[in-house]
Amino acid sequence: MIEALKATLGEEVEKLQFELNVTLPGEIRRAVEMGDLRENSEYKAALERQQFVRARLSQLRERLSKLSSIDIAQIATDEVGLGSKVVVVDEKTGLEESYALVFGDALEYEDGQVTMSSPIGRSLLGKKVGDVALLKLPTMMRKLKVTAIRTIHDMKEDEV
Repeated sequence: MIEALKATLGEEVEKLQFELNVTLPGEIRRAVEMGDLRENSEYKAALERQQFVRARLSQLRERLSKLSSIDIAQIATDEVGLGSKVVVVDEKTGLEESYALVFGDALEYEDGQVTMSSPIGRSLLGKKVGDVALLKLPTMMRKLKVTAIRTIHDMKEDEV
């Protein structure tokens, strides 16, 4: 999971680095050759894109740095954490729900995936089988009893 995310972010860094160092300077050069820069929309657009790319590169590098510092061995084996698949039962309705805790960097989330920073992710973090997670919603409070956990340590490489 972490290595795949690093690879995805690394690919985006490479594309943006190429755009910043090759594509955008060419666009800026062409726009300058057109003349008056005060009324040159191509020039302004290229400069705005350049600022955006620099900011995004900074974000990605910071995220990659944080990912590199994660030690899988430090993730608990008996409680909900990064990469855990959790089965909960709503104590009021009795409905069973499954969630997988993921990073917030995914471009597309699969059904049942929640980020660790989402309200449900935060309420489940650190819970063990039998614990009750309190999920505060604008209209009510949900009580979710944890009935099963599969941590990142329990899964095969292709499941993560």
